[in-house]
Amino acid sequence: MPVLRSAVIDIGSNSVRLVVYEGAARAPAVIFNEKVPAGLGRSLAIDGAIAPEDAARGLAALRRYALLARQMEVGDLQCVATAAVRDATNGADFMAGAAEAGLEIRLLSGAEEAEAAGCGVLAAIPDAHGIAVDLGGGSLELAEVADGAVGRRASFPLGVLRLPALRGQGQQAFDRAVRRLLKTAGWPGDMAGLPLYLVGGSWRALARLDFELTRYPLPVLDHHVIPRTALRRLIRATKRMSFEELRAIPGMASNRAAALPDATMLLATLVDIIDAPQMTVSSSGLREGLLYQALDPATRAQDPLIAAAEFEGRRLARFGSHGRTIADWIAPLFASETPADARIRLAASLLSDVAWSANPDFRAERSTEIGLHGNWRSIDIPGRILLARALHAGFGGADEDFPPMDSLVAAERVERARQWGLAIRLAQRLTGGVEAPLKASALALVDGKLQLSLDPGWHHLAGEAVDRRLRALGQALGAKPELVLL
Repeated sequence: MPVLRSAVIDIGSNSVRLVVYEGAARAPAVIFNEKVPAGLGRSLAIDGAIAPEDAARGLAALRRYALLARQMEVGDLQCVATAAVRDATNGADFMAGAAEAGLEIRLLSGAEEAEAAGCGVLAAIPDAHGIAVDLGGGSLELAEVADGAVGRRASFPLGVLRLPALRGQGQQAFDRAVRRLLKTAGWPGDMAGLPLYLVGGSWRALARLDFELTRYPLPVLDHHVIPRTALRRLIRATKRMSFEELRAIPGMASNRAAALPDATMLLATLVDIIDAPQMTVSSSGLREGLLYQALDPATRAQDPLIAAAEFEGRRLARFGSHGRTIADWIAPLFASETPADARIRLAASLLSDVAWSANPDFRAERSTEIGLHGNWRSIDIPGRILLARALHAGFGGADEDFPPMDSLVAAERVERARQWGLAIRLAQRLTGGVEAPLKASALALVDGKLQLSLDPGWHHLAGEAVDRRLRALGQALGAKPELVLL
């Protein structure tokens, strides 16, 4: 399998970051991620320029990243700069220093930055319909996302580095200033009432606070939904908790903890102006949006979850990937399921071999971890639970060992996912992990019986181990197992 690597160097107001990706073009996985908190936008409010010491720190990071990208054999490297370099009086000098390191920086306009953020949301949530809200250090970008495309977009000087000065004038003055900026640009206009998709580290920090306050059982940032009613609780928490308490939240960076009260109040103001009913966190943003923009239309149209599962399943399969064949083989047992659940079943089938390299005693545990916490796109929290439950059952996990998730997804859907896993487990045992026997056999539910049919010349596939798996699946489905030799 050829190695395809792409990378983005993102020169922001808070940090300079290198992210390297590898895998399916539609849903590449992050294999390296490093940032240096250079703070290029820190001094803009004072004298309009990047401070010399911050510029030196940022350029040192860029020289390191240029060298690493070459050694990692990155085929496609994009280097972009946003608000700090765009607004600084000495931004051109910084770009010239980057050029000496062999990097050609693309300076994004505010509109281009907003479009990339919107594309980042669509890369992970193709059916998103609402407003992407990207909060950076120097600016705030809004972009309409609907029908797989980015519509209206705008950039505002409301980055977290600029918020303290605005809030220092008092909450009412802050609200009026934000409203005035948005109204001047025509926002929200006819987009009032749409949900928000939150992009950027400050919003992810807010989601971490939400996890802490609610003791959320599956603290995965991507697709985490924050209802409008939760804002009051979050505002109270940022006022009540000290910096040290916020910093102690798992995964909370110091700079994010410090900016959290300002970011929370900005979000509350935006939600009030736009009349947004809820907010969904997107871990995919500007960098992923740049990769998405470079794709051809056919690749963009691919399902990112299925593309990623297929790539990972092919990479880890013992004898070659045939997950789609497995999905088709077990499909007759689940004819009444919804298209959304059928999609998760396909992903589970594509990943049906991913834990075979683990210690046999921990395969079910490994597969559960892959399902719950894998770097998947276009899958919500209930979907992750179903995927993990299917993989857990597929690798022989005991029912009582699967973590309780009853508060996040209906019990009947979890049970159906367990049935998927048992059906996949039967397929893998029957065939030994290869594809051909699946094409010489079939599963069906007929008059309360679970029938496994074997074509002539393939009867010897039957055996005690297969019979055990068939009985386990039959019991889960409430059907009597029956072997049919054609």
